[in-house]
Amino acid sequence: MPDLTLVLLGAGKSTRFNKKIKKQWIRIGDDPLWLFISKKFQSFANFNKIIIVADKKEINYMKKFASYTFVQGGSERQLSLKNALKEVHTKFVLVSDIARVCIKKQLIDNLLSKINEADSIVPYISVSDTVHYQGKYINRNDIKLIQTPQLSKSSILKNALDTLQIFTDESSAILASGGRVMYIDGSSEAAKLTFFKDLEKLDCIQPPNKDIFTGIGYDVHPFESGKEMFLGGVKLDVSFGFKAHSDGDVAIHALIDAILGAIGAGDIGELFPDSNDKYKNIDSKILLKEVSDFITVIGYEIIHIDLNIIAQIPKISPYKEEIRQTLSKILNIDKIKINIKATTTEELGYIGRKEGLSVQAIASLKYSNWTLKESNHETI
Repeated sequence: MPDLTLVLLGAGKSTRFNKKIKKQWIRIGDDPLWLFISKKFQSFANFNKIIIVADKKEINYMKKFASYTFVQGGSERQLSLKNALKEVHTKFVLVSDIARVCIKKQLIDNLLSKINEADSIVPYISVSDTVHYQGKYINRNDIKLIQTPQLSKSSILKNALDTLQIFTDESSAILASGGRVMYIDGSSEAAKLTFFKDLEKLDCIQPPNKDIFTGIGYDVHPFESGKEMFLGGVKLDVSFGFKAHSDGDVAIHALIDAILGAIGAGDIGELFPDSNDKYKNIDSKILLKEVSDFITVIGYEIIHIDLNIIAQIPKISPYKEEIRQTLSKILNIDKIKINIKATTTEELGYIGRKEGLSVQAIASLKYSNWTLKESNHETI
């Protein structure tokens, strides 16, 4: 096998997909699209290394799925590729977009069969319709619609991109630098997923699994006199608050841990470490909103959450409905999906001695179902 690295580009904001979920994260069975594509390429050829270029905020979570090399993307495709090429130490590199979903093995075999015949091997498809451009008709036989993946000599591609000029693909950069480009037959099946409606054309992917994922969270904080108390995002009318790095909202902290547990994303300390002054005295509602936005982007929906507040003081009952309303708004889910329970320890332990309180949380989530018709499914 050739000395070859695979680079898969998936750091885009997915704005043209026009959904809250990124297209990189739609689930194919249990696999997010980026992992589905990576596994497909692995089955086609042996690569010395596989590099995934991704959004900075998503890389740590991606690492929990697979042991690839993950690289932070740039503000545009070319910068993302340049970041990836710093990790490429093989003679050849195969570059593709994660959005290029229905790649077939035959195309990869055809690319690799020409590996020594040019500086860049590029698949394309022809145009069958009449072409009109800027007031003139153009010979459609002269038109090539360029696709990925593209196979290039690594050193030549690196040199070609060492410029301020912006290119939309590897072949145009190599051609502009004087390199030789070979064009081979591509495939109309290798359509690029750009818009939500494009999903209807992709017959190589399966719907997401209907599994339910459950996480458990727990948090406890001691009381501190002279501070404001926030619980479940609601300010309580008491003369004491929580001793904590942030505002100490134990209900939200436990809930965040439950949500992160359901998606296998670690715990609140990994996302918002108390060693970071950025989070000192921060409003925990901000943290919960960030987590809520994150799980939406990566393809999850909340089914139900249940909070059990264990406190001798203060009385929780007067605030339960307001807490439900507050969490409902932050999480963008119906109130009926949020349950708040409160109990005491019958004056036993540190809670019974009125030194602090604790909260237990359970969250149930599922994959966003991208197969539902656009008009019937608002969460993606």
